[in-house]
Amino acid sequence: MENEYRVSTEKQLLDVEMIHDFLSTKAYWSLKIPKETVVKAIEHSLCFGVYEGSEQLGFARVITDFSTIAYLGDVFILEAHRGKGLSKLLMEAIMNHDELQGLRRWILLTGDAHGLYKKYGWKEIADSTVWLELHDPGVYKDRV
Repeated sequence: MENEYRVSTEKQLLDVEMIHDFLSTKAYWSLKIPKETVVKAIEHSLCFGVYEGSEQLGFARVITDFSTIAYLGDVFILEAHRGKGLSKLLMEAIMNHDELQGLRRWILLTGDAHGLYKKYGWKEIADSTVWLELHDPGVYKDRV
């Protein structure tokens, strides 16, 4: 697989149209997200693209201070390319990235991929009583 597929953090390679299309129409967590929001999120994140040649097949982004904490989000592989081990390739690249070593905490939210993340040491929150959130699930739907 190493010869066919690769992961890159080079932002100039990202297919922003494809990323926005997936996030705004297929990703349960960000339906109707505006393109300008996706562009701004990419701009302020460490982004990972999965490629076959120049075609982007997957994406993930990490929001981090590169010292203590990282949030992993917007992880996806296009449906036509699932089942090829690409999510594992992507996660290995993220978890082994030089600038993301030695962090005290990683966080993510997922509704359906617990098995993938557990392979890389992720666990349920041990004590949910210490976590708070301010969550607006309709934020993108309300912006018309």
